[in-house]
Amino acid sequence: MKIKKENPYKDVLTQLIIDIFEKSGNKLLNYRQVAAKLNVKDTDSKVAIADILDSSSNNTPFIQPEKGKFKLRQLNVYITGKVDMTADGSAYIIPEDELENDIFIAPRKLRQALHNDIVKVHVYERKKGRKREGEVVEIIQRSKTDFTGVIDIFPTYAFFLPDDRKMLHDIFIPLDNLNGAQNGQKVLVSILEWPKNAKNPIGKVKNILGNKGENNTEMNAILADYGFPLEFPKDVENEANAIPDIISNEEIAKRRDFRNITTFTIDPIDAKDFDDAISFRSLENGNYEIGIHIADVSYYVTPDSPLDKEALSRATSVYLVDRVIPMLPERLSNNLCSLRPNEEKLSFSAVFEMNDNADVINEWYGRTVIKSDRRFSYEEAQEVIETGKGDYVTEILKLNELAAILRERKFKNGAISFESEEVKFHLDENGKPLGVYTKVRKEAHKLIEDFMLLANRKVAEHIGKQGKGKNKLGFVYRFHDVPKPETLTNFSQFAAKFGHRLNIKTDKETAKSLNDLMSKIEGSREQNLLTSLAVRSMAKAIYTTKKTSHYGLAFDYYTHFTSPIRRYPDVMVHRLLQYYLDGGKNVNTEHYEKLAEHSSQMEKRAAEAERASIKYKQAEFLQDQIGVEYTGIVSGVTEWGMYVEIEENKCEGMVRLRDITDDFYTLDEKNYAIIGQRKKKVYQLGDEVQIKVKKVDLEKRQIDFTLIS
Repeated sequence: MKIKKENPYKDVLTQLIIDIFEKSGNKLLNYRQVAAKLNVKDTDSKVAIADILDSSSNNTPFIQPEKGKFKLRQLNVYITGKVDMTADGSAYIIPEDELENDIFIAPRKLRQALHNDIVKVHVYERKKGRKREGEVVEIIQRSKTDFTGVIDIFPTYAFFLPDDRKMLHDIFIPLDNLNGAQNGQKVLVSILEWPKNAKNPIGKVKNILGNKGENNTEMNAILADYGFPLEFPKDVENEANAIPDIISNEEIAKRRDFRNITTFTIDPIDAKDFDDAISFRSLENGNYEIGIHIADVSYYVTPDSPLDKEALSRATSVYLVDRVIPMLPERLSNNLCSLRPNEEKLSFSAVFEMNDNADVINEWYGRTVIKSDRRFSYEEAQEVIETGKGDYVTEILKLNELAAILRERKFKNGAISFESEEVKFHLDENGKPLGVYTKVRKEAHKLIEDFMLLANRKVAEHIGKQGKGKNKLGFVYRFHDVPKPETLTNFSQFAAKFGHRLNIKTDKETAKSLNDLMSKIEGSREQNLLTSLAVRSMAKAIYTTKKTSHYGLAFDYYTHFTSPIRRYPDVMVHRLLQYYLDGGKNVNTEHYEKLAEHSSQMEKRAAEAERASIKYKQAEFLQDQIGVEYTGIVSGVTEWGMYVEIEENKCEGMVRLRDITDDFYTLDEKNYAIIGQRKKKVYQLGDEVQIKVKKVDLEKRQIDFTLIS
């Protein structure tokens, strides 16, 4: 059908053109691009499209910001994005299209949308000089419907007060939805409905967490708040308990046997699950055979079983200050799959023949059976390295020597070394913190790490280098992108304020420069600050089927193969590797991409839960120290105050600007500083300050300091 310039189909064509702009996120398009998207090729139709776009009438839905390029008047634009709530009840919508600016939503126009919900927004036409505003027209996906908080019970009804500072609505609870909760208890509540004109949603108590302020209650509240279940469903526990202890001779016969080869584990002293072991033997040709043996979780956890569905849902184990919430039931994580000493165990192995220069001469991958001879703690292995005495001294010293060569080679190739201090707590039997210390990583830690990196890299290479283009084998990789140039530039400018110059011309020069900086600042006052800022300037690593490289490690191919007890992506990697070793054809990468995305999201959530538990313990530790003075480092600045980290115990709190009374201070975002407006006194990131503990709010996990002039 040809369309003439003046034609009865103008309204229909106009609507089709509007749809094109809405689908493209209202990007600038010329009439040819619109015609191509509509699959229109004849001249008359193209002329009609140009006419509709170029109409000079004010009633046209299109504007022409650049000559020959058009977009919709923003009156008719709908954008999808994520809600970012502010403390005053308004919000910003972060559009899915990263090129779009955020949209401001007034409180009354949020239409029951909550923090992190995915929503559709109607965007208003912008008045000159004003930020874009809009209103929510549809809630596409709720971020969460379960919240932790305190229940407040009255004679005829109850209200629930959420802990989440971004959840600004109390939840109405009918008395028959209390589920046995008592007044003032901490509970987990589910939103059931939110009637159209009601101010508050209606909910139901899902779980009673306990009395607020008790350690167990608060740790469970953190887990529930981040969406991690507090127990395993019955069918999952039943499936795990039904798995026999005995490994059949038929199964052993299918596997490569390492039971008579020297094998040991090296783990933290308090570890309960040992998911990796190393075997070592010298070969007649002067080389070494080194086996990296990983618990064969995929043998026990079969696809689509209750165990598998639960492991996928959790996607990761969660490590809080005082407990581990495992991805798999204890029967598997601490028993069947744990590579305990003097027990026959099923494993999935990467076996390498290496020479004295740590070159890999031969490699083999497959299912094995092992029997660990000895369980070392990191401290015990470190003592062997330092004294040259003890069990398996020859093997450990040679492994340490090879690991050091692998490490040096990695850094030479452009890997970045970020050695930040890990905060740990000494706890009493009730979980109350008695002291804080930082964990030091020594050679024994690095030895294990470097052989795990080798296995991860070589497994990824083994699959990643097979096939090209459409024939490339579908696989799950651990991908780390290069940092954005502007964030690197900002970091470089900030490091210069401490007298450190960075060369950020190329990726390789950046990596070398960052490594030089990290070794230069080791043990210095600004170490933690510059390390955490450098880490923040890096992209975040994710799981994906699409990209194979890891910038931070300088590997072209990298995956996670070594921890299937605590990471679901490793289970996927084991399954895929075995499938390809058995001669399987390519898999549906879209399916694995969705699983990889879910795993990345759950990993992020687990890290946030871990941070929240550390914040809680820091607040609990300082609760009895109101008025105590400390030396601290300015670790962050915002428009309402500056964060200070105490040097002695790494606890972080805030000095609020309203509490600094010698001047009126404002934020200088670019220079990571706050500046007094009259006297021009500057407090900058990394400055040493004297502070006093002013107030601790355990429920909000907040610590307030005051400055000592």
